[in-house]
Amino acid sequence: MDNPPSYRLLRDQWIRAKYERKEFMFLEQQEPYSAGYREGFLWKRGRDNGQYLNRKFILSEREGVLKYFNKNDAREPKAIMKMDTINATFQPGKIGTPHGMQITYLKDNSTRNIFVYHEDGKEMVDWFNAIRVARLHYLQVAFPGAPDSEWLPKLTRNYLKEGYMEKTGPKHTEGFKKRWFTMDDRRLMYFKDPLDAYARGEVFIGNKDHSYSVLPILPPSVQGYHWQFGITIVTPDRKFLVTCETEKDREDWIAAFQIVLNRPMLPQEYAVEAYFKHKP
Repeated sequence: MDNPPSYRLLRDQWIRAKYERKEFMFLEQQEPYSAGYREGFLWKRGRDNGQYLNRKFILSEREGVLKYFNKNDAREPKAIMKMDTINATFQPGKIGTPHGMQITYLKDNSTRNIFVYHEDGKEMVDWFNAIRVARLHYLQVAFPGAPDSEWLPKLTRNYLKEGYMEKTGPKHTEGFKKRWFTMDDRRLMYFKDPLDAYARGEVFIGNKDHSYSVLPILPPSVQGYHWQFGITIVTPDRKFLVTCETEKDREDWIAAFQIVLNRPMLPQEYAVEAYFKHKP
């Protein structure tokens, strides 16, 4: 399996830090990303027009937020991303730049995507690490007494699986449409375009012992699909029907679903499940 983009960029910058910038010769110096506060400019993709504009970002560990401003002299931020739901992952292929990063957070319990980059790879790695440090501080305060080893895997995460599938609507009579799907922890999201700010829909995938399952087949009465390799995602409330272009794609998606289905649910995930069941 290929290494994820986050690993490849971090490895490249570690090599450069050691052999080009000689950073490890001065270990007594504090790394800039661990200072608890970071301010700088990143190129951010516009939500509606797709144009990248230079925006000021501020990360405050004390406030527990990452903010960005539409104007350099603006007093109020355009968005405030709280550390309890924020995630960052490098996405050079999706964004189309070597140091592209996708930042997500929950806004009104829906996932909001922000796509940013910087020409300097070290700058992006420092922002990535600063977010991780701020996340660690938040977890240490929110859950005192837990060892750092328990929180390190929760600082940031790569997506279990991304790619195109076709889907139909809730009545299973609509034609299938091609959508970009992202499996982010227990949230399966689908987008019209991979760089959309918001998903067209989100599906909660719970544990297999709570009436969640996945089947490598479609109901025999279903029509209107182009790709032949179907999947039925079963939840307590409804069935979601999707199709994959190849058998390998279907196998990979089912493997990703099984990882989530086999994992016990955490106490806080029951609240998320309840929200999905009652949202309009």
